[in-house]
Amino acid sequence: MDRKQEILEAASKSFSLFGYKATTMEHVAKLANVGKGTIYTFFANKEILLQEIVLKMILEMKAEVEVEINPTLPFRDNAHRVLMKILQFREVHQLYAKLVEEEKELRTPAVKIMLERVESEIVSYIAEKFDIAIGKKELRECDSELVAYLLYKAYIAFVADWGQTHEKELTEDQIASLFQNTIFRGLLP
Repeated sequence: MDRKQEILEAASKSFSLFGYKATTMEHVAKLANVGKGTIYTFFANKEILLQEIVLKMILEMKAEVEVEINPTLPFRDNAHRVLMKILQFREVHQLYAKLVEEEKELRTPAVKIMLERVESEIVSYIAEKFDIAIGKKELRECDSELVAYLLYKAYIAFVADWGQTHEKELTEDQIASLFQNTIFRGLLP
């Protein structure tokens, strides 16, 4: 493994465990077993280091999501599978979870920017899938970016947030049924 990759892995581990704000370049250098100056030969600052790690995380998420797509299923079923996988990734990926926690608690500007970037990438990815379905006439014409944003935020509300304000969490079947009978029904040609 090369030095740059060692630094990225050490920084990812540190950001995942301690958060962006608490991670120092000295700590990353120690974890990577390199001098602090070596880090600066690859990354101008901690924010650039985080950006590269977050971009890698986005690629991992997209790869995991692509596996969920079944070409024999209708678009709405694949959309549900994709959105559930994105939210599952969001919950179980340690770095993502730590960044969300830090943004809520500390409002760290660099973390906020990274989370906005992740959300933008997710919405763009979903919008691309909508555009493909529109092209295949599986869905009616719509502003795919707006609908992708609506679906993403609505899924977060029902998958992640509902249980915080209600006694009983919704099952995946209930969520799928809700969206199939409302938003997806309105998108069908």
